[in-house]
Amino acid sequence: MRSTDHRLTAIDPLAQQIWDLVARSPLHDMWDFQGASAGLVWKRTFRAILSDDLLSRAAEMGYYFLFALFPTLVSASAILGLAARQAEHIFDKLLHYLALVVPGGAYTMVIETFNQTTEHATKGKITIGLVAAIWSASVGFAAIQDGMNTVYKVRESRPYWKARGQAILVTMLLSVMVTANLAVLLGGDLFARLMYVKIWHHWLAFSTAMVIHILQWAVASTLLMLQFSMIYYFAPDLKVKRWHWMTPGAVIGLVGWVICSLGLRVYLHFFDNFSLTYGSLGGVIILLTWFYITGLMLLLGAEVNSEIQAAVAEKKLKDSGAIPQDVDAEPKIATG
Repeated sequence: MRSTDHRLTAIDPLAQQIWDLVARSPLHDMWDFQGASAGLVWKRTFRAILSDDLLSRAAEMGYYFLFALFPTLVSASAILGLAARQAEHIFDKLLHYLALVVPGGAYTMVIETFNQTTEHATKGKITIGLVAAIWSASVGFAAIQDGMNTVYKVRESRPYWKARGQAILVTMLLSVMVTANLAVLLGGDLFARLMYVKIWHHWLAFSTAMVIHILQWAVASTLLMLQFSMIYYFAPDLKVKRWHWMTPGAVIGLVGWVICSLGLRVYLHFFDNFSLTYGSLGGVIILLTWFYITGLMLLLGAEVNSEIQAAVAEKKLKDSGAIPQDVDAEPKIATG
């Protein structure tokens, strides 16, 4: 993990007061702006996206996501294997639901590589290699920790063992939740098809299947939202943390991620020239692009959350007279 100082520079002490207050006094309700205008939040967010250099940091996170992808899949498969027999076949079916968001060329490459990785691995070897796989997979969450510290303008003060240990534990939990999310999609489809077979009345079978699909996607969306909330809670090194089930940033990040992922799929469907341009590397380029989008949406959601809290903190400090009313306390970030 990098030791970059993400805090504000000493030449901007007023803005530093705001972010110190954010770090030690989290909001009880992220949807309550407490008199701060939505316009101020968006103004701060837009400036912060540029000053925090989110586009470059998303590219960095995308690289680490790619590096962590296959260890994550191996560890998730091994974890599932501890609880179920024939886990390889079950997990292979679950992975097919990644095709809903992962572009086709990249998805094919992921499945082929994963199958090659696990084809000759015995259960004993996978179990022994589980710790190493989880350790390697945790670099993705370590990159998220670094990005979230940038967004909240805090220095990483946790000891290496604590920060990396937390990254490993959260990575394991996220792997289980992603597997559960895929299982919900698989189970919903299987149950819906079963209703078509068991219910003789066509319209009743159709209505029942529609209800099942609605519940299926509601549960899957809830699990995705929970994963965003977990990342936003555990990743930044804030002095005081408060759990939020759903935040404006999580909603914006999740909706943006779904729209951008589907948009990338549509684009590649009509303009799939990556294979012609990059040859066999086309799948890797597509996967990196999707990871870049994923990292950018995670950072965007966190930026919205942090700037909501900063806008509220700025208003409190101005109302209390701690900083002058006519001062623009916008953050000036020390990058590098």
